[in-house]
Amino acid sequence: STGRPKGVEVRQRSISRLIFEANYADLGPDCCMLLLAPLSFDASTFELWAPLLHGGKLVLCPESIPTPERLEQILVEHGVTTLWLTAALFNAIIDERPGAIASVRECLTGGEALSVPHIQRAYAALPPTTRIINCYGPTENTTFTCCHPIPRELPEDLLSIPIGKPITNSKVYVVDEHLQPVPIGVAGELLTGGDGLARGYLDRPKLNAAQFIENPFGDGTLYRTGDLVRWLPDGTIEFLGRNDDQVKIRGHRIELGEVQTMLGDHDGIQKAFVTVLDDSNTG
Repeated sequence: STGRPKGVEVRQRSISRLIFEANYADLGPDCCMLLLAPLSFDASTFELWAPLLHGGKLVLCPESIPTPERLEQILVEHGVTTLWLTAALFNAIIDERPGAIASVRECLTGGEALSVPHIQRAYAALPPTTRIINCYGPTENTTFTCCHPIPRELPEDLLSIPIGKPITNSKVYVVDEHLQPVPIGVAGELLTGGDGLARGYLDRPKLNAAQFIENPFGDGTLYRTGDLVRWLPDGTIEFLGRNDDQVKIRGHRIELGEVQTMLGDHDGIQKAFVTVLDDSNTG
């Protein structure tokens, strides 16, 4: 948001926790993945190390953003088995060429709330051998925290895709403003922890103190995500929104307050107001 990265310090063991004994994806020596994300995006941690640390194959995408036609060619030519796409890119591919990802056995997607209609259209066009997995997680808990294998048969009245349950060696809590657990169905802030938790932000002690807190339920530290969620009766978690003005744009976290402050510091601007308009409203 400000041009100054927060610098999340991820431990080696956090990457091991993400990759090994994964209960959300089929990772092994026959795994072939496409490195599509920029190295500055935390999804590259998964794309890079998941195949290599299992003795699988890593394919480097020759283009930064391939067309759906080119993506299909790469996936088929190299036999890619597991693919990660941001929700925005996933939606674009399903709109333009859903068959582009028909050759993979699993497509992981996330970075922001998934579109139910796009998931429905994807499953209608894809073969039964392809499954879609919703993957949620802040960088501060090493790429993925919760994942949800999306069933092919979705309820007609479904309004959102759950973010699922915590992955292996991860802890999550849903709490109120006093850091007390909330009942099933009640909105609260999601706290994350476990072996995926980062050390903190580089040289940002005040921010660390605010975001990485002592675990009120046991040993260790938890990260305050700022995400509002609720437990569903089946034990999965549903994402509801934010408790601040952070927004997601194509998978990137944008702090509107930070942008507003930076603009307000300019000598030629008396007062700044920042909001988000979708493409249909920008004219």
